[in-house]
Amino acid sequence: MGLPEGFRWGVATAAYQIEGAATEDGRGPSIWDTFSATPGRTRDGRTGEVACDHYHRWPEDVDLMAGLGIDTYRFSLSWTRVRPTGGGAANPKGLDFYDRLVDALLDRGIAPAATLYHWDLPQPLEDEGGWLNRDTAFRFAEFAYLAAERLADRVELWMTLNEPVVTTAYGYGFGVYAPGRALLLDAMPTAHNQLLAHGAAVTALRSRGVRTIGIANHYSPARPADPDSAADRAAAGAFDIFMNRLYTEPLLTGRYPDLSALGGEKLDIRDEDLAIIASPIDFLGVNYYQPTGVTAPAEGNPLPFDLAELSGHPVTGMGWPIVPDAFLELLRSLKERYGDRLPPLYITENGCSFPDEPGPDGAVDDASRIAYLDAHIAAMRTAVDEGVDVRGYYTWSLLDNFEWSEGYGPRFGLVHVDYATQQRTPKKSYAWYRDLIAASHG
Repeated sequence: MGLPEGFRWGVATAAYQIEGAATEDGRGPSIWDTFSATPGRTRDGRTGEVACDHYHRWPEDVDLMAGLGIDTYRFSLSWTRVRPTGGGAANPKGLDFYDRLVDALLDRGIAPAATLYHWDLPQPLEDEGGWLNRDTAFRFAEFAYLAAERLADRVELWMTLNEPVVTTAYGYGFGVYAPGRALLLDAMPTAHNQLLAHGAAVTALRSRGVRTIGIANHYSPARPADPDSAADRAAAGAFDIFMNRLYTEPLLTGRYPDLSALGGEKLDIRDEDLAIIASPIDFLGVNYYQPTGVTAPAEGNPLPFDLAELSGHPVTGMGWPIVPDAFLELLRSLKERYGDRLPPLYITENGCSFPDEPGPDGAVDDASRIAYLDAHIAAMRTAVDEGVDVRGYYTWSLLDNFEWSEGYGPRFGLVHVDYATQQRTPKKSYAWYRDLIAASHG
């Protein structure tokens, strides 16, 4: 069958990971500015203050995208660049930056795809409770309105949130990401408030004429450590709800899955909330990196699952198992679980980290990344052949960048970045992806 007509190939980035210019042109502090500046929170105390300096070097980066021949570029807007305190008036200089970027992309034939929230909550909103505070959902909808007011005439594809499960689990549950709060199941209200923010933002975007709206969710198939163990299978089921169903079923069905094992009673669900959350979307973004091994929790563990190593697979530089079949399994399961309720899919992130460095000749030979991408794209093609409606694929990422609490150690990019000089060097995977896209376009 092949890929559908109009299938879009792209790359993805996130504002805090690449932009830098943390205090320029009126940008306010985000939770990641605060978190990464706190001793012991990130590897080697690194921050995104400069990152890839994309704020100043974006013309060079757009040239790199044009050289790839991509159809579309997924980027995120910095909330604190557009609305520095999280509320109040928009910052014209912040919006001007995205204006320039969008126009440059369109001039090169690249469709902009905007993500409104990639984890960089304004610090003043965190000081008022952050995503534990229901009011944050409506401040987010206001931000969405302001962004669309300026950009909706040129940006077709919009995503509200990126991976809300990561905010809940890593940011508020385990404290390893900003804002660094280790609340375990007491973090569950952040899940509902983010979904409420999504729904309210959909309404705000529609009011400004946006026609193509989705969300970028993180998915990881749960694999019981011992498939013959009823306890491990139950734990995998609980993990599946937490990771894969919690942020999808309310959007597509208007109701939550059974959250009794996850502290669902902690959610403040009001009469109108589920209708807001289930505001119709036009696509579902799928971020996939790896499956997760799950085992029954040890005594005293307040969670209904524990994580287990998945042996027998090669791993990335992050130690993540490389299992393309799990990607196919995921795409099949979404179609089987949601049927006609499932909107078209975009693969909004898929990629891998390896310790890439230039060789003596200056070239970056990242054969392992090429193999990873080739196998996962093949899995996606199989899913399409089986009837899964996938409309586009974004690899993560265009550039090596600030990898959150891991600092600048992991390298996910098609382009190597020397952080001391900001020199960009396309890796061999860049040429491979360019050729794949050209062949796809025929």
